[in-house]
Amino acid sequence: ETPWAAAAAGRVTGDAVAAAALAGADALVSNVTVSIAQLDASFVYGYEYLGCTSRLIVTPLTERAVLSTTQALSLGLGVALSGPAGTGKTETAKDLAAQLGRAIYVFNCGPEVDYRTIGTIFNGIATAGAWVCFDEFNRLLAEVLSVCSIQYKCVLDAQRAKAETYAMDGVTHKLSSYGCMAFVTMNPGYLGRTELPESLKVLFRPVTVMVPDMQMIIGNNLMAHGYTDALPLAKKFFTLYQLLGDLLSKQLHYDWGLRAIKSVLLVAGGFKRAEPTQTEIGLLMRALRDFNLPKLVEDDVVIFKGLLKDLFRDVYDSMPSKRDQDFESAVRRIVSESNLQPSDSFIEHVVDLQALLDTRH
Repeated sequence: ETPWAAAAAGRVTGDAVAAAALAGADALVSNVTVSIAQLDASFVYGYEYLGCTSRLIVTPLTERAVLSTTQALSLGLGVALSGPAGTGKTETAKDLAAQLGRAIYVFNCGPEVDYRTIGTIFNGIATAGAWVCFDEFNRLLAEVLSVCSIQYKCVLDAQRAKAETYAMDGVTHKLSSYGCMAFVTMNPGYLGRTELPESLKVLFRPVTVMVPDMQMIIGNNLMAHGYTDALPLAKKFFTLYQLLGDLLSKQLHYDWGLRAIKSVLLVAGGFKRAEPTQTEIGLLMRALRDFNLPKLVEDDVVIFKGLLKDLFRDVYDSMPSKRDQDFESAVRRIVSESNLQPSDSFIEHVVDLQALLDTRH
């Protein structure tokens, strides 16, 4: 197929489309249907209120995953996204739902979830015309997975027949005309994971998500935050995290993947908005240093500083850490009132903790 046909395109159809075009953009129209089409799959827009939210960076991996997902949806199937942690499986499902104007709800699965809970969720999305994403679906018990296949098949059969109702567990439920969709994400190879039964596999189209293009994602995110020199900075950022993953010790709390990268980019974006006249390479270096230094063990600090100095040699010594004097004064006062010693190292740890909370929450 041509790349143009594979791109998701919006279409507006209806009796009043031509009249609206003549009357102007402010005219109130009726009997108009907005749909999103990709190849031979077409979906009615859901008009779910989304607000001004950020969108996913589109990479070749994202395009292939979305194309597979829309084709599965047009065939009346769910989608099973599998791959390592931190590769964007859940975010891809959420972004596609936003593109089609659908509500999507993410549920984390575990051994304590029973078939009644899963059945209630299926009934809810089928009635509301919403989507659902079961995160780490293969953590469910084998007996629960077997019942899930029967429950979801009831919904899919009704959708394929374009019925208005469906029956599950002897109870008749209303089926939304918008239809529903179920995603499941899985991390294969981890302990405590269950192999999906064959009756469930046939209801989901498997999609494998591998390591995303980190450098492209970093570059586009920096552009979105207002960095004009984003591509060279993205190369430095990606090179640093590659070297950190290879050279530093293996600690349980170390994370050099996509989630950690996103957190650093949020910090860098905040610095850019607060100090738009500062050099961009200096702001990025400060974000990388201030975010990562507090979580490193003592033996890794020297290696980290050496790598940072090699990559950001021109600005390494000219960008001190950003300090909030009012917050530090408040911490010193509270520490003294608590009959503790307000040492510089203790104050620094409190400031680091507050910066981490501001970034993650």
